[in-house]
Amino acid sequence: MPINTSAHVQDGPWSGPRPVELTGILFRDGDAGPDLHAVWRKAVSTDLFRHRAELSVEERWQQSYDRLRALNEEVPCVRDLARDPRALAALHEWASVVDGATATVAGIHYNLFLGSLLDDDVSPARDLARYDALAATGTFLCTEQAHGNDAAALETTARYDPDRDEFVLHTPHEGARKYMPNTSPAGGPKSAVVAARLLVGDRDEGVFLFLTPLSDRRGTLPGITVTTLPDRIGSPVDHCVTGFDHVRLPRTALLQGEHGRLTAEGSFSSAVGSPRKRFLHAIRRVTVGKLCMSASTLGGSRAALAIAVRYAYLRHISGPVAGERVPLAAHRSHHARLLACTATAYAMTFLHRTVTERWITHRPEDRDETERLVAMAKGWITWQARDITVESRERCGARALFPVNGLAEFTANVDGAITAEGDNLAVWCKAGAEMIFGQTAAPEPETAATGQESLTDPAFLRRALAAAERHWHLTARRDVRGGTGDALGRWNHASAAALALVETYTVGQAADAFAAACARVDDPGTRAVLDDLRTLFLLDRLAPLSGLLLAGHTFTAEQVRSLPDTLRELTARLAPHLATLTEAFEVPEEHLASLPMLTSGTSSGAMRDRARTA
Repeated sequence: MPINTSAHVQDGPWSGPRPVELTGILFRDGDAGPDLHAVWRKAVSTDLFRHRAELSVEERWQQSYDRLRALNEEVPCVRDLARDPRALAALHEWASVVDGATATVAGIHYNLFLGSLLDDDVSPARDLARYDALAATGTFLCTEQAHGNDAAALETTARYDPDRDEFVLHTPHEGARKYMPNTSPAGGPKSAVVAARLLVGDRDEGVFLFLTPLSDRRGTLPGITVTTLPDRIGSPVDHCVTGFDHVRLPRTALLQGEHGRLTAEGSFSSAVGSPRKRFLHAIRRVTVGKLCMSASTLGGSRAALAIAVRYAYLRHISGPVAGERVPLAAHRSHHARLLACTATAYAMTFLHRTVTERWITHRPEDRDETERLVAMAKGWITWQARDITVESRERCGARALFPVNGLAEFTANVDGAITAEGDNLAVWCKAGAEMIFGQTAAPEPETAATGQESLTDPAFLRRALAAAERHWHLTARRDVRGGTGDALGRWNHASAAALALVETYTVGQAADAFAAACARVDDPGTRAVLDDLRTLFLLDRLAPLSGLLLAGHTFTAEQVRSLPDTLRELTARLAPHLATLTEAFEVPEEHLASLPMLTSGTSSGAMRDRARTA
């Protein structure tokens, strides 16, 4: 089936996309616009953030805290940053370009630690000046050795002592030790918000957060044990196992809210009846953390692609004619994979912008649905980021295996994000279970395919994706009803279809966000390339579903047969713009120039010229 060119420029030569407009549309982020991202891009362009693979693990721990303090100097008001999900996500997006560890400690300090303290409604307010100035770094202790995804069952206790009006924080056994917080001496004094079961008399009131000093300039405080964990893959963070031996905390340590308050007389009250709901309220900052984890992998995957594409035009190999040398990018087998990754990276970025806006503007009655969308987007974005970073590394061959060349750690950093703030599979299972009966199925297609529809019409492709979503939704409902045994048995029977529902629904949301971004583009050449890129994104997702869509009469047999030809022609048309599409990611030249694999003479203009020649 020939590619439909009706959407492209017809009156005059097509000059291709404008990099400035591509950058503007990628980093248009709510009311803040590109300026929000420009601040952090400039910050990570300084010498302190240059890639230094020769440092030891302990030196890199310290380096991440030095970089955190440098970023802190760029913040006019630290508390405003902690309260602004969009600004927090942007910080992660750029810090992860140069150092995943800096993004990690920044997210923990600003979002999980300081954000939790600012959400507390205790009166009078605490003095947080030392945390604003990073005289002490904040950390977050929730997960335990024996409790990961079931953190609501954690066993650390904080018993109220009415005689001294204090709490006694205690780790009852090794399985209750806090697992993986950054509590080592690296970076200087630290404090934490610690998740523990509030015990008042003979009652367990559920899990609450407690502000707990961990160390000062002399070292770890009495009653607190910190054991450094072995090195992990990815950018190194000072992960530890942390325990408490009857550590006494003042009344003001308890972070209070509608989920629970303790009066001066020792009486507990809560507007939230369920202990599980109290726990979810206490750790509600994890939802913003999901946005930050997604943003972190966005920045890393775009940087990996930018490196791989630049290398594809620098590295020359033997051509089909004796004595001829051609760049790697000249080969369809090479640039087609990078183009597919680029299309996904654009879709990921637009989805993240949309979901962040939804979270910021959601109404109380929409909270559950919005939290579910944030969780689904986090799972999809981070899983796509892993695929992109793996592909980017492979396309650069053996050189990319060496950390000095800046690609080796990206995939491992994504692996961390996939597990952090809710393991992807666990949060998708929860989302799928909620969607089966809690969300309306996509509408039934009005008509069956006639064969006249164009496979490069994004509207047609979006309808096809909705048909697949509807199929999995109805299948999941059928499977739940057809399952046998208890609730777990029925869920197990429906889980495969439910997870497929979550994936197709999330891809549809990404496609819609991509379409909305395209609609904001003014330049015809830029719009044409973005429309092609959106089509490539949709076709790549629909190709594995072609059998299902054929059986459902959404695709005809001829359309299924023509899918490979359509993808090939679309890829050929987009190939000359690959360098420009990734140049728009705005990865700092200072960072790229510090990677030995990328030699001199690789300015943006030179890259575009090489792309056109190739």
